[in-house]
Amino acid sequence: MIPKYRTQFNREFSDEKYLKLKDILKQKSNIEPSFRISESPLFLTKEFKNKLIEASDSIIDQIKAISPEVLQKAIPENCRVPNDTEKPDFLTIDFGICKNENGEIEPQLIELQAFPSLYAFQKTFEDTFCEVYPFLSEIRNPMPHETFKNYLKELIVGDENPENVILLEIFPEKQKTAIDFALTEQLLGIKTVCLTKVKKEGKKLYYENNGQSVEIKRIYNRVIFDELDKIPGLTPEFDFREEVDVKWITHPNWFFKISKFLLPLLKHQYVPKSYFLHEFPDHENLEDFVLKPLFSFAGSGVNLNPTKEITDAIQDKENYILQRKVNYEPIFEDIRGEFSKAEIRLLYIWRENDEHPILLENLGRMTKAAMVNVDFNKKDAIWIGSSNAFFAED
Repeated sequence: MIPKYRTQFNREFSDEKYLKLKDILKQKSNIEPSFRISESPLFLTKEFKNKLIEASDSIIDQIKAISPEVLQKAIPENCRVPNDTEKPDFLTIDFGICKNENGEIEPQLIELQAFPSLYAFQKTFEDTFCEVYPFLSEIRNPMPHETFKNYLKELIVGDENPENVILLEIFPEKQKTAIDFALTEQLLGIKTVCLTKVKKEGKKLYYENNGQSVEIKRIYNRVIFDELDKIPGLTPEFDFREEVDVKWITHPNWFFKISKFLLPLLKHQYVPKSYFLHEFPDHENLEDFVLKPLFSFAGSGVNLNPTKEITDAIQDKENYILQRKVNYEPIFEDIRGEFSKAEIRLLYIWRENDEHPILLENLGRMTKAAMVNVDFNKKDAIWIGSSNAFFAED
């Protein structure tokens, strides 16, 4: 979308530089990325950025206007965690990069979550792109690295000793996002702890560090609570639904409250029309919609071509939405003259006393397939996978 930077990047690109990019990421984290790293960043115009911000601001204002009672309805009874909070600590908003009927490139909302994404990784990824391709520094995110670090540290660690703060995940070493855990540990000085290693005494939680039992006072939560029941034989000492003396960053209830559950409630020109499945009107054409489970993660359970037979067979229709299809526009040219499609995730934090969340970073995902999921791409495809967006300032 910015010919100047696309042309220069494609001219400077080489397989050696791509290997260098991945090698630097591995050196910084001591972990091999377990998801595909795209060869290329996204180059987006200031005009497109303004559209993203306009849509996000509207979505945030609409979320703030939704009553707590409505949001509470999103939480399954068996997943309700005590000591809920007024705000989520994190907010991520995903937009597809699409073309409208007038031929203009515009964002279209895909989903939103109050769940932490790859904050530490994306900042490192941006830095690394700039190391390998120095010309990118002139259009990089203007937020200094130290400011970014301080924002995250204030939010996650707060006034506690980092030793009393953990990143909580289930079997973290097996997660695709393990590289982000490692970079978060470096950035904030906290430990990543598996849920199975957490000990409980009364209302207090502990983990073992260098042979010593250490109290947990704050949890940077990366566990998707409703997925725990799907893990056979899992018997942790600590149940999320118990009353415990910890501060959640972010509280698990927000995973449900800000989710696809909100899509039918939001209105904006960059928000595709959505309906709960049980409220889908007769006048709409099913072929124009995508079927999505409310609380799926990483695209699981999404059906791009639902039929009446499929929707009729679903028993819990209130747990599904139908979202109007959008057309991702292939505009990111690779060195072979082929084009990739992409979506962008805006990574916000929302401090307790702030009226509005703060945009820290972004995450890009590139594809040449129907879904923005690398598993659906051809094995020899390029310009696919995890990326980062750079915006022109003029």
